[in-house]
Parts: sequence; structure tokens; C-alpha cells
Amino acid sequence: MTDVRKTVRQAWKASLHLLTGAGVSLLCHLMVGVVLFTAVLTATVIGAGVLPEAVLTLRRLAGLERRRTAAWTGEPVPEAYEPLTGTLTERVRAAVGDPGTHRDLIWGAAQLLYGMVLLYAAMILWAPALLVDGFWYGMAGREPVALPLITRLADLQARLSRTLLLPSPRARLAERIEQLTVTRADAVAAQGAELRRIERDLHDGAQAHLVALSMRLGLARRAYDKDPTTALRLLEQAQDQAESALTELRHVVRGIHPPILTDRGLAGAVRALAAGSGLDVTVDTGGAEDGPRAPAAVEAAAYFVVAETLTNAAKHSGSDRAEVRLRRGPGRLWISVRDEGRGGATESGAGAKTGSAGGGSGMLGMRRRVAALDGTVQVTSPSGGPTVIEVELPCAW
Repeated sequence: MTDVRKTVRQAWKASLHLLTGAGVSLLCHLMVGVVLFTAVLTATVIGAGVLPEAVLTLRRLAGLERRRTAAWTGEPVPEAYEPLTGTLTERVRAAVGDPGTHRDLIWGAAQLLYGMVLLYAAMILWAPALLVDGFWYGMAGREPVALPLITRLADLQARLSRTLLLPSPRARLAERIEQLTVTRADAVAAQGAELRRIERDLHDGAQAHLVALSMRLGLARRAYDKDPTTALRLLEQAQDQAESALTELRHVVRGIHPPILTDRGLAGAVRALAAGSGLDVTVDTGGAEDGPRAPAAVEAAAYFVVAETLTNAAKHSGSDRAEVRLRRGPGRLWISVRDEGRGGATESGAGAKTGSAGGGSGMLGMRRRVAALDGTVQVTSPSGGPTVIEVELPCAW
């Protein structure tokens, strides 16, 4: 009985989807008149300025269908249009030559047909569901066999709309090239920032200790014959200086690729970060350590994401608890870091101005490192918390 009611509810939802699709078809009928009117005005040259506005109207109508389809399928339908900017001539040229507009016109023509036909088919299927199968019979336990077909009709409508409204391969390729151009620029910027950091660390840390070490060894050599006690003291100081230089060099090496990743793998390295963060951190690897390891670049990016976010949480969140989760999937590695702090993190552009998550170059560097691997970063931080940073990285296991 519960299954029957579920089927009926799903059929009602599908019917509503088909009904709104028929409404979009009616709008497409109106759009036909707009297109014809615009074509006549454009042919007279004087009314050419109407063409870009008509194209924008068509794009809004196609956008409505994209949102309807996404709401039904749960998958967004991307769009790709040429911007209608510049002089009137440039706007008209862009409107006429835009592949996205051409696909919208094809969809509008097809929607005139299948939007109404599928609604009529659903209405026909409701008749046996009501009269032959019967609501009342169905509620008593009899399955209304016609109703699942209505849901399939709604699926068909969504599939047709998605196929027709997806950007053309050429447009998707252009968008991908643009995205890769931005990603490459971010990767170059991230690499430059990393090199400057290494240079600064070497100059201010290891190099300063090595210079002091050289000076003390020189002084010890001069004092060796005349004042062995002083020479011994200088050698002891030189040994301390050498150990400090080694410590600084290890710090620099850890910043390039932490040795703990090589020794323990990502899961073990994350647990070590959690133990040394100063917070009460729960680590859930979700079996991420099982099976083959991720490439070194992916592991390093994931490690630095966790390190940066835990450091920021300890400094800025005002909370003493955090949670780190790792998940692996087909071709993906997913990292989530959550703290129970004050929240209020906001992002603007490529950088971030954050409350709990911290701001400045740390977040920017993390985003660039992830973008260089074609990954994504999502920050959710309502006022009052919690702050959740989710990172998804492509990964060939």
C-alpha cells in the first residue's frame, strides 16, 4: 500500500512537470511570433536593434527549461553563450553567429511538439489509472500499472530538453580552453609563490645558520693554538648552529613534499597533522588508505589542504574541535575539513576573506594548488558556524 501511494505521488509530480513543460511550449509559440517579428524588423535594418533583445528573451526561456530539467533530474544543465556587448553591429553579429542561440532555436522548435505531445500522452495514461486500475483499488493494494509510465514520460521530456540545450562540443571545448588558461595562470602563480617562499626560508633560516656556522668555525680555527678552551666553546656553538641549519632545511623540505607522505601515506600523514594541530580532531579516512595510492601531486595537495585548514581553524575559529574526512571514489579524492567555530567565512573571487577559515595568502595558495590539479574548493561558513571546506581532486588510482 505504501508503494502504491509512492507511485501515485510520483505520477502526480511527473504530471506537474509535464504540465509546466506544456506551459513552456506555449511560451515557445509566443516566441515564434517574436522571432518572426524580429526577423522582419531586422530585414529593414532600422529595427536591427531588436534582434539582441529577442535573443536575450530566448536565452531566458531556455534558461527556464534548464532549471526545470535540473530540478527534475538533479543534474545542472550548463549553458554557453557569446556575450552580447559592444556596439550595435557587434551585438547583432554575436546574436546571429552564437552557436548557443542556434541550439536554443532548435530546442524551441522541438519543444513546440514534444512538450504538448507528452502531456497529452500523460493525460491518456491517467484514464486507465483512474477508471481501470482505480485509485480506490490501488489504495487497497492494487498497483496502478499505468502510472509508472507517466514518470517515464517526464524522464523522456527532461532527457530531450537536456540533449538539445547542452552547449555544442565547440562551445564546451572553448569553455574548457578558457578554464585551462585560468588554471595554468593560477598554477604558474602558485609555483612562483612557492619558489619565493622556499627562497625566503633558505635565506632567513638555513643560510643564516650556515653563515654563523662558518664564522664560528673560522674563529675556532684561529683560537685553536692560542686558546683551546675558547676554540672548544666555539666548536660547540658551531655544532648547535649546524643542528639548527639542519632543522631549517628539514622544514623547507617538508614544505616541498612532506617525507611523512612517503613513509605513512595520506591517511597516516593526516592523522599526524591532526595529532599535532592543538585541536581535538576526529579523522575519518573512510577506507582511503585501502587499495592503490593516489599520485604524489594529489597526495601533496590533499595534505596541504588539511594542514592549512587545521592551522586556520586553530588560529581563527575559536573552537577546540574539528573533523577531517577523506573519501575515495572513481577518479576522485574528496577531502572535507569541518570546525565548530564562529563561522562567517566569505569568499570573493580567487581569494578569500574568512572568519573561521582564515584569509589571505593561505586560502589563495590552497585554491591555486587545487586548481592546478583541476580540482574544486567549496567553502560553507554561515554566521555562527560551522565552517566546512570541501575539496574534490581528480585522481587516477
